[in-house]
Amino acid sequence: MTDDPQDATEVGPGQVYPQQAGGVEDLHGQVARLTEHLRHLTDIGLALSGEQNRDRLLEMIVSLARSITHADAGTLYIVDDSGAKLEFVVLQNDTMNVRLGGTSGNVITLPPVNLYGEAGQENHANVSSHVALAREVVNIEDVYCAEGYDFTGTRRYDAATGYRSQSMLVIPMENHEHEIIGVLQLLNAKNPASGEVTAFSPVGLAAVQSLASQAAVALTNTQLINGLKALLYSFMQSIAAAIDAKSPYTRGHIDRVVDLTMRIAEAVNAQTDGPYKDVHFGENELEELKLAAWMHDVGKITTPVHVVDKSTKLEAIVDRIEMVATRFKLIGKALQAELLEKLLELAGTGASRQEMVGVTEEMERRRLELEDDLAFVVSCNKPGEFMSDERIERVKAIAARTYMDGEEQKPWLSEDEVKNLCIRKGTLTDAERKIIEDHTVVTIDMLSRLPFPKRLSRVPEFAGAHHEKLDGTGYPNHIGGDALSLQARILAVADVFEALTAKDRPYKEPMKLSQAMKIMGFMVKDKHVDPEVFGLFNSAEVYKDYALTHLSPAQIDIGAEQEQQAKA
Repeated sequence: MTDDPQDATEVGPGQVYPQQAGGVEDLHGQVARLTEHLRHLTDIGLALSGEQNRDRLLEMIVSLARSITHADAGTLYIVDDSGAKLEFVVLQNDTMNVRLGGTSGNVITLPPVNLYGEAGQENHANVSSHVALAREVVNIEDVYCAEGYDFTGTRRYDAATGYRSQSMLVIPMENHEHEIIGVLQLLNAKNPASGEVTAFSPVGLAAVQSLASQAAVALTNTQLINGLKALLYSFMQSIAAAIDAKSPYTRGHIDRVVDLTMRIAEAVNAQTDGPYKDVHFGENELEELKLAAWMHDVGKITTPVHVVDKSTKLEAIVDRIEMVATRFKLIGKALQAELLEKLLELAGTGASRQEMVGVTEEMERRRLELEDDLAFVVSCNKPGEFMSDERIERVKAIAARTYMDGEEQKPWLSEDEVKNLCIRKGTLTDAERKIIEDHTVVTIDMLSRLPFPKRLSRVPEFAGAHHEKLDGTGYPNHIGGDALSLQARILAVADVFEALTAKDRPYKEPMKLSQAMKIMGFMVKDKHVDPEVFGLFNSAEVYKDYALTHLSPAQIDIGAEQEQQAKA
């Protein structure tokens, strides 16, 4: 340096600022521009790190890179799961007014770029694959004059559209684990003042490289989050599938409950008036509700199959009605043996024919009575008919009779058989019903042990409350009234309606749609299900859409009735 004011002071490699009157003002201008540039990069970093939607993030990467470099067009490639190809994910071109991929809704149909040839050799002919493989930036002033790369596809595109591809900047996207996850390709840098296409300036290269690096890290984080989310869903769906697979009669129940739950939630979101006009489930709330629906029966993984599948009152591992029938046949054989023994005794004492006929008729009466009793017991074993006091008394009277098993006297029906046959409604005893109800307790316990993120923290609550009732008589916690969340009420309606209309249950015929809706109406009056949720379920015709997807044509009778009424 010298004291000569005309001399220059070096402040950095290749940067020389003149020490003269206007130098201070120039320096202030450059500092201001640099400060603005750094602020812009900081804003970009914050924007990238805060975006969790993958499609918006991909779109943002291209848009920001184009903004920094004044590029007319840009393309983003992502390395596929196999690591062998670059897939087009976003394509933007201002001159051609093209927006493909990302959140545009326009699908990219271009084939992926192969990173390797058929023999496994690296593909350096394509500039994007070369950049990914060589991990280097390529800055081309004019692709029509460039050598070393195959721009046949670019020329073909220009010829078909009238576009003129010229300058190109291609940058690898390397994440924090030093993996190349994609390639950013920018096309036709423009002079902001004149709009003319120019070469990409080396000055902005560092900023774009910084953007690509930040974008790679942000994209990797988003992929990790989405991967963990997919893992969580897959895990929960596999558990749900395992629960459904335990019983051939409930297979598909969870899938259908999830579907119906989300249909109701979407109907809530669509309301512009009525009780739900101010209610809107956000993306996280919908996800939370969907996970709760997937997991609402997870506690059944501990419920014995013979209880879940109990289609008759005497069913355990097998239906014990067969054992009862065999026992009654043995009793019949005993009666037959008793008849023969009496007839031989009468014959030996010289009894009259009339006496012998009387004994035979008595034995026939008792045989017919035995067959009638067995038929009655078989009918009691089925859950379709309500057990009145008279029927229960008859069961107990039959059980009071005895027969000889060798030297041991035994009742016609055991105590446990009587207890099961006297179940007034359904097939479950109080003890078995308690086992079934305990699945909600197990559900809450299992889900409460999982470290759900804050946005999904109420999954255990919603899943565990699907058997609660508005009047507080539900289970397991007897929650009612305002304490019962809207999500739990929606899930309850979905669970009940699916159970009523399921066409694969062994203990009942597939229920007609009109009958199911009638029963749901009674449940509303009894304060078992929410009237407003059911009202929306009805008025928005959610039940009809669901029925068309999941019910057999023979079950769907409401539409036909209404059509006939309209014609009349």
